[in-house]
Amino acid sequence: MNILITGAAGFIGNRLARKILESGNLAGRRVERLVLLDQFAPADDLRRDARVECRTGPLLDQCAALRDETYDGIFHLASAVSGECELDFELGLRSNLDSTRALLEAVRASTARGHPPTRFVFASSSAVFGADEGHEMPQVVTDETLPAPQTSYGTHKLMCEYLLADYTRKGFIDGRSARLVTVTVRPGKPNGAASSFFSSIIREPLAGRPAVCPVSPDVAHPVSSPGKTVEGLIRVFECGREQLGGRLALNFPALNVRVGEMLEALEKVAGRPVRSLVRFEHDERIAKIVAGWPMALTAERAKRIGLEPATSFEAIVREYVAEFHPELAK
Repeated sequence: MNILITGAAGFIGNRLARKILESGNLAGRRVERLVLLDQFAPADDLRRDARVECRTGPLLDQCAALRDETYDGIFHLASAVSGECELDFELGLRSNLDSTRALLEAVRASTARGHPPTRFVFASSSAVFGADEGHEMPQVVTDETLPAPQTSYGTHKLMCEYLLADYTRKGFIDGRSARLVTVTVRPGKPNGAASSFFSSIIREPLAGRPAVCPVSPDVAHPVSSPGKTVEGLIRVFECGREQLGGRLALNFPALNVRVGEMLEALEKVAGRPVRSLVRFEHDERIAKIVAGWPMALTAERAKRIGLEPATSFEAIVREYVAEFHPELAK
């Protein structure tokens, strides 16, 4: 199989690539070539693998060349994040909507040459859900909840879901959209996502650095661990269309947790002095964005294909500590 991952240098992209290479196959077929595309180069260990081909540059600029190639599978993770899209409207449109359409057109070109429809997994987001004046968002979002995004990022994701569904209906691709929830704990530095603090309030204190939480400890939010997210993307790729139950977009399993509970888990794992490094400092812009997202989420359709959320936020923290701070593991 030839597989393409866009956004491959990102946190989830790197982990997904490693998991695929470690397994060596997808859906029972051997992966012979893995193309990793991003604006930045992926990790060194990935670049050293003989099966890997790396390409760097904006996705929109890469799609012309992709029209002349064929892929058995694509994981489309590349995206401008929520905070960036709110601050720079043109960037969001170009990076999310325009790039996705160009990628879909590149894949359609290969189908027109007689290649079977490419299996295409799109990383959507629970940000497709929101509340408006005429339709309040429920306390718990389900697979049946009407999408009503209240951010540019969420709007882009929903528009791409619809594009993917139509390209699938036409037989150009074999698509499915995975509505990811916030992934924590992410290593590295904070990014432009409004949800970035859900990682920084854990990651920074564990590294002995102070962190700022821009929302109240009572704010509730659905989250997922990195491992569960990668596991889910692969499962969605491998399952048949009939297993998805008709609709191509499905909620990802989530652990529904309050910010205060996250900090309690941090204290339980690393102690009170570490938790005390987090201070609350309200940020109206971020708080407004987060308030437009689901407070809790269920994913019965994902459960039917074998996906489950993390057991607890403490387990998520311990997973991160074991990988990045083994000296703190108890």
